[in-house]
Amino acid sequence: MASPSSFLLLAVLLALVSWQATASDPSPLQDFCVADMNSPVRVNGFVCKNPMEVNADNFFKAAALDKPRVTNKVGSNVTLINVMQIAGLNTLGISIARIDYAPLGQNPPHTHPRATEILTVLEGTLYVGFVTSNQPAPNRNKFLSKVLNKGDVFVFPVGLIHFQFNPNPHKPAVAIAALSSQNPGAITIANAVFGSDPQISDDVLAKAFQVEKNTIDWLQSTF
Repeated sequence: MASPSSFLLLAVLLALVSWQATASDPSPLQDFCVADMNSPVRVNGFVCKNPMEVNADNFFKAAALDKPRVTNKVGSNVTLINVMQIAGLNTLGISIARIDYAPLGQNPPHTHPRATEILTVLEGTLYVGFVTSNQPAPNRNKFLSKVLNKGDVFVFPVGLIHFQFNPNPHKPAVAIAALSSQNPGAITIANAVFGSDPQISDDVLAKAFQVEKNTIDWLQSTF
């Protein structure tokens, strides 16, 4: 029979393996791995550029994140700076975004499949929130929300559906978000469900949302 210390060692090893398996991006094994966008090799991320060819511009972008952006039809604009804009972010597990909100604008419900997000309000007021997963009660689909003012910070856990909304009908708002992945990804719920290509069957969506098929057809037509 195994000793208690053996069980403890096994538990520690399993915890370490589990932690590595749930990490958003792998930890780098060198100072940097600037992405070689021209390499034909495909890996989980990007192949490293020859370090002898690396220069400061590989870690820089004149992103003008201090400048306001034109918002879209839902009243927001996300300017994401990830590995596709700065090759030096490859393997470093981080990216950043400026988010502009028109009066009454929103960054609609969405998820980041590969990143936790920490949001800081730079200007204005935001109503933000996220919903927990379909885990056992009493925390099943629990909605957590907060009104944020200038200088406030809020965290959205990895993979959970979240949103931001500017409740002010007269003034815009601005936030900066940091994300724990070089390429966090974004799945906007409405776009994915009603705007997929090809479309999801209206029979499937009508049953899922418990509405008539003509309602689903109308929603799909708007996307």
